[in-house]
Amino acid sequence: MDITKNTVKHVSHLARIDLCDKELDKLAVQLKSILDFIDKLKELDVKDVNAASHILPLNNVFREDTLSESLPLEETLKNAPQKNDKFFGVPKVIE
Repeated sequence: MDITKNTVKHVSHLARIDLCDKELDKLAVQLKSILDFIDKLKELDVKDVNAASHILPLNNVFREDTLSESLPLEETLKNAPQKNDKFFGVPKVIE
């Protein structure tokens, strides 16, 4: 697949990412390399390969879900940098 500087510029505009000309050139080369590698992988015959979600054998470790006492409110909030009554105080992040 052919990735041009204009293609990268268009995608960066859609993603609202400002890139200089040097970055556009570099990303065009890198993306072309990635897509060429993916095309090479498509040529592999994998019909006899079993599907796997992970290369390592993983097993879930289950435990009984039992009720227990929660920490007391004072203990929970004792190291909080800010407190607001019974809650953690956090800076406002939405304007």
